[in-house]
Amino acid sequence: MDRELVFALVGATATGKTDVGEALADSLAAEIVCADSRQVFRELDLGTGKPAAVARAARPHHLFDALALEDRPSAGWFARAAGEVIGAIRARARRPLLVGGAGLYMRALQEGLSSEPALDPEARARLAAEHASAPVAELHARLRALDPAGASRLRPSDRQRVSRALEVVELSGRPLGWWREQPTRPPIAGEWRIVELRVSPADASRRIAARTRWMFAHGLVAEVHRLLAAGRAPALRRLRAVGYDEALDLLTGAVTRAEAEERTTQRTRQLARRQRTWFRHQIAADVVECADAPLEATVSAVRARFGAG
Repeated sequence: MDRELVFALVGATATGKTDVGEALADSLAAEIVCADSRQVFRELDLGTGKPAAVARAARPHHLFDALALEDRPSAGWFARAAGEVIGAIRARARRPLLVGGAGLYMRALQEGLSSEPALDPEARARLAAEHASAPVAELHARLRALDPAGASRLRPSDRQRVSRALEVVELSGRPLGWWREQPTRPPIAGEWRIVELRVSPADASRRIAARTRWMFAHGLVAEVHRLLAAGRAPALRRLRAVGYDEALDLLTGAVTRAEAEERTTQRTRQLARRQRTWFRHQIAADVVECADAPLEATVSAVRARFGAG
């Protein structure tokens, strides 16, 4: 078996990636690696389309539940974490099967990201505490003195990005822009075989509406209520996660159940449109149209595109 192959199953939300990926894994001698920006959070289940617990117990899955709500995921984090996971999968004479709709995550893993410095954790913690108590205008002025070009590209009120740029230049001695201009190196080597699942916009719209109804009927609100009771609402709000914002608003009385479902459906449709556009223009993939096809037929078509028979 050629262990240098990397299989990736991508597509917009509601195209059936999760079910197809589960059906593919065993026949490909593959282990599933999450490539979804919301399924990596251990507290989020029903609203993310995450594989069911019984499926995750049946075969190896990686990076699902990797982060807590308070953590901040990024394409860089994903590329590093997935690279390590894929190395371990290959060491077991297995293949990685990436499944998800986070195109930027996938591209970071495939092409690599610009270099950023490895910063001392204690120094970072010290600076973070200092930055948190300082007015953002003061931070931007400090950045302007050390990295004028970087400061000019950032809004003076953008605390998160200003703080990050200031952290890099203060701890490494070089501006963030300099680091990002350095040559990139993919976290893993290998031959990529990427398949995009695609359905028509009309079919996607119907699927999304049905999934919204299912989520609200099968425990999404209860899931969010537990997070609210545990004091996790601020962290959840920062994610701006589709469905979870609406469930929070429902629980606080800001919207009715019907309004929450309608908003969730509309936001999910907008997300799907953005994903379709991104995959069409930003990633080279074989396309499998799967609107009305039975699961077995879609799986067979994907295997053929992967070159797996």
